[in-house]
Amino acid sequence: MAPPEVRDAFAVLQATYNDGCTTEGNCEYFLNRVLSNLTDLHDSMKVSPKGQGHFAAPLTWTDKLRETVGADPSFPDLKRHQKLLLDTRDKVNTWMQSHPEDYR
Repeated sequence: MAPPEVRDAFAVLQATYNDGCTTEGNCEYFLNRVLSNLTDLHDSMKVSPKGQGHFAAPLTWTDKLRETVGADPSFPDLKRHQKLLLDTRDKVNTWMQSHPEDYR
């Protein structure tokens, strides 16, 4: 199955701004959701007709996140990397906001 369009993946990521680590159970769901949404957006950017060069900065940030989290997306690991996870989301969001042609 092909990844969603960049604009669609970005819209889903933006919805994470309405959620957070309000309780332990919700925190686990939230952090997994942000990681999954960033992964989907990364995959969408990699196959975008605009080319990977257009998305070089966000791809670099998400690659670093994926490398850091690695193969252990367990809640304790995501909690340990929560700042990086949310900082990556915020940097990608800021970058995307300065490229409205990619999400409108």
